[in-house]
Amino acid sequence: MKRWIISGMALLALLTQVACSRLNYTNAGVSSFAKHIANERVQLVDVRTPEEYAEGHIPGAMNIDVKDSTFVSVALSKLEKGRPVAVYCRGGGRSLTATNHLLGQGFEVINLKKGFRSWTEKNRPVER
Repeated sequence: MKRWIISGMALLALLTQVACSRLNYTNAGVSSFAKHIANERVQLVDVRTPEEYAEGHIPGAMNIDVKDSTFVSVALSKLEKGRPVAVYCRGGGRSLTATNHLLGQGFEVINLKKGFRSWTEKNRPVER
């Protein structure tokens, strides 16, 4: 019985890994994220609150608050499905939530690993 449970868990882990590898999702560090957003086809979205956005954001980012109940509908109205979307938040948690919402709608998503904090720690440009 124990052997069946372990085998089942291993199979589930493998299937999950295969399913995730088929998603259009990249978890990028600061340098890689900067390269992605330099491409004019990439749509850049700050998913923090409007107050956080006003305090400073990556130049060219639009603000769509992932904690707002209208996040998905606003994203669908502002973003083009055929173009990749780069998302970030303060520390990386909310942007993963946004990533999941956007993947569910068929978008290709690039997430900034460790968020805006990592961006500013690397002295990357900030707009106010």
